[in-house]
Amino acid sequence: MRHKKSFNHLGRTASHRKAMLSNMAVSLIMHKRITTTLAKAKELKKFVEPLITKSKDDTTNSRRVVFSYLQSKEAVTELFKEIAVKVAERPGGYTRIIKLGTRQGDAAEMCFIELVDYNENMAKTAGKKTRRRRSTKKADAPAVEAAATEEATPTAE
Repeated sequence: MRHKKSFNHLGRTASHRKAMLSNMAVSLIMHKRITTTLAKAKELKKFVEPLITKSKDDTTNSRRVVFSYLQSKEAVTELFKEIAVKVAERPGGYTRIIKLGTRQGDAAEMCFIELVDYNENMAKTAGKKTRRRRSTKKADAPAVEAAATEEATPTAE
């Protein structure tokens, strides 16, 4: 039974799981978007979001703590110089998971995991909010005229 088990072991030993999540986090930081299985993405989200939060405070200790998880100088530099600056005002939720469907070979659920502030396509659609109407202007004209005539004619009350 798995009562009160807090995370998915992903069918790996602890050392393999730690190495895999570290490598995936480095790839996510360097490339801003990676494709993986849904289960791995959910675990990666829990792994990388505290590191991004830690990177907002650029001190020697926070750099050392993040480096102990990532083991990549380039990724730590990228995280503290670019990503931390971009997410400085965001209170959390630095990653987004977008489902892609199932993989051909083993029917595993596949998805993108990406850093929220780095997807230009989503930023363009999120900022663009247009109001839409059901009817056209030609169809509105008789309705406006009918409303005007109803207001002009007195009703018997």
